[in-house]
Amino acid sequence: MKNNFSRILMACLSFLSLESQAQDHIYSQFFNAPIYLNPALTGQFEGDLRLNLIYRNQFTGMSQNLNYMTASADLNIPDFGGGIGLLFNRSSEGTAYLVKNNVAATYSYSVGGDDFIASFGIQAGFTNRSITWNKLVFADQIDMRLGYIPGSVSAAELPDVSNKFFFDAAGGTNIVYKSMMVGASFFHINQPNESFSGAEAKLPVRMSVNASYMIPLVYNAGYTNYDGAFLIPSIIYHKQQKLSSATFGAQIKYRNLNTGLWYRTAGQGGPDAIVLSFIVDLGNRRSGEKFRLGISHDATTSRLNYTNTSGTTEASIGYQSFFRNSGNYEKFKGLQSYYFY
Repeated sequence: MKNNFSRILMACLSFLSLESQAQDHIYSQFFNAPIYLNPALTGQFEGDLRLNLIYRNQFTGMSQNLNYMTASADLNIPDFGGGIGLLFNRSSEGTAYLVKNNVAATYSYSVGGDDFIASFGIQAGFTNRSITWNKLVFADQIDMRLGYIPGSVSAAELPDVSNKFFFDAAGGTNIVYKSMMVGASFFHINQPNESFSGAEAKLPVRMSVNASYMIPLVYNAGYTNYDGAFLIPSIIYHKQQKLSSATFGAQIKYRNLNTGLWYRTAGQGGPDAIVLSFIVDLGNRRSGEKFRLGISHDATTSRLNYTNTSGTTEASIGYQSFFRNSGNYEKFKGLQSYYFY
């Protein structure tokens, strides 16, 4: 019997090792988590200070705990040629509360002219990964007829290690040419070992690619006139080891309103979904102060289906402003990355 428990425990550890090779969480409102999407977008906004917060509650109809949050603050510093930022990520998954907390600093630098801008960004930080072992359920806590036995305690021997700290690094680039934007970023470049056991479990590199194009819907609107109505088709692609995800869709942007419709596929058997997003900007553009509110909902279309999952909901809030008596200015007068969202 004890050997069986050992096998069960090893199976759980194997599952956790596989978990370390799973995809990082991704956001449907990808541009409302700009630094999470690409560190090259640090400082790429109209103002001195930008704050962003986004929360994702995945598969709300299921009993599992799948919650994700990202908060960031970045500064646009023309004297640096770009910006600096601070990023915080948190994820909580499963009944055993597999939690990741990550804090990272970012820096970007931009070169170019009025029609062409290339930005390069780096990110470095530390991650803490933890788990609550006594929340796991083993075979000796399950009755063949009744299921889980409340209050039961497993005889399985649990590991002593429940926390893991490691250094994590990322980098990216983003290019804007007239009405087109293309970016690429690479996360976990150093492939840190995040295993709780003695076995090595390297966190695979995640590659993200973003591409957008602005199509004016009214006369005189273009990459030198941003106040018109635009259709902005976009593609966001993520790949991490053998797992991949692609989001295709478009948003209609008119002044302070932004509505998007997307389809996301995650490969064979993945959590495919149709996504509807709505974003509104509040504030006075002339003063440079802006509040952004965003909401989106994913309707699951894969085998999990919407009836079982109740979909996924995201909410985001953003704020940006100029400092008092700011001498900040736009170094480049052409289209900026932030006009694509």
